[in-house]
Amino acid sequence: MKWFNRSNRPVTRGGMWILLPVAIVPILFAFTLYQLRHIPGRPFHLPVYWELAIAMALGLAFGVVMLVQTGYERREDGLIYPKSNKNFKYVLLGIVVIRIALTEYFRTLDQTVFTVLAMVMALTYLFVWRIGSFMKVRRLLRSNEAALSSEDAA
Repeated sequence: MKWFNRSNRPVTRGGMWILLPVAIVPILFAFTLYQLRHIPGRPFHLPVYWELAIAMALGLAFGVVMLVQTGYERREDGLIYPKSNKNFKYVLLGIVVIRIALTEYFRTLDQTVFTVLAMVMALTYLFVWRIGSFMKVRRLLRSNEAALSSEDAA
């Protein structure tokens, strides 16, 4: 699983690449909603507010768990790298298992409503995880800049 281990490549461009999914996924979400609204012979309606709130709460919980498991470090070469975390793959697998279990549990929901709820949950945890990761990288960059400026002043 070489592709799964990203800890051997540095974070570049101040961590802006971390935010790329945050820019792309909402566009895909909008295209999917458009397609769901135009299924022949099937009326479209959004889920009720409390269902959306629960999907967002689950997404927030998943995002916080993913964010806690994500870390960055500055190495000897001065670049920032993701920290290797042995638990991360288990957390990711756990989230997938929970999502599959929820799919089975809520199979009685209308297919379009369930799709929208799943997308809202995924979008929420993606936003929390990626924006939080970006903030961690930026904090590490700022702390390094402050350390460099204090060394220059001394």
